[in-house]
Amino acid sequence: MTKAEIITKIEALNEWETLMEEAKAEAEAIRDTLKAEMLDLDTEELEAGQYIIRWTSVTSNRFDSANFKKALPEVYKAYLKQVSSKRFSISA
Repeated sequence: MTKAEIITKIEALNEWETLMEEAKAEAEAIRDTLKAEMLDLDTEELEAGQYIIRWTSVTSNRFDSANFKKALPEVYKAYLKQVSSKRFSISA
């Protein structure tokens, strides 16, 4: 691939990523509108034709690794695992 082709690909990628960000922002705005309607109706479930919208509270338990590390640093270190990965980035 020539440098000109690479530049063309990068520019196309930038355009697609911009479109994706705009689409995500639009989708989030629609979600927020639906959530606001559900708040107005004081409901966690709303039926609209063939669709059922649910916006419910969820409780979960998560491991607090920061406090575990402070309380038992040696045990924390014993269970650390190094992971390798590759990062792809383009800068101008």
